Amino acid sequence: MEHDSQLKLYAAVAARLKEAHTAVRALQVPESVRKALIRKLLVVTAAAKHDLPDAARRLERLMKDLDEGRFPEGD
Repeated sequence: MEHDSQLKLYAAVAARLKEAHTAVRALQVPESVRKALIRKLLVVTAAAKHDLPDAARRLERLMKDLDEGRFPEGD
């Protein structure tokens, strides 16, 4: 049963990451901000390999920030 819930979470995180990448590509922001957002997505992707629940939380925080127009500072 634990394995099934882990697979469901993995599928949900993967789908949400895909949405996040699409959202970042669509943003009208300076390239430096886009790069910072992509780095955050890469961190979430790497975290998913070791701590899937933490990656899901990080991704939801990132998506909330995007929805609310809060972007990281560029280089």
